[in-house]
Amino acid sequence: MSATELAWFKSSYSGSQGDSCVEIALTEHAVHVRDSKDVTRPDLAVGQAGWARFVTFVTEG
Repeated sequence: MSATELAWFKSSYSGSQGDSCVEIALTEHAVHVRDSKDVTRPDLAVGQAGWARFVTFVTEG
């Protein structure tokens, strides 16, 4: 699936200024992450288990 076919969204915590934001798109097997300021660059695909560990690490400090 190409990056243009994915349903990208920003976190509700993202500021309205549009700076320093990432967007994610979910698929059955991966979470895709990209820089919202330059959507022409390749996205990073991370397995769902790896993404869950990352989010847990960030939220728990």
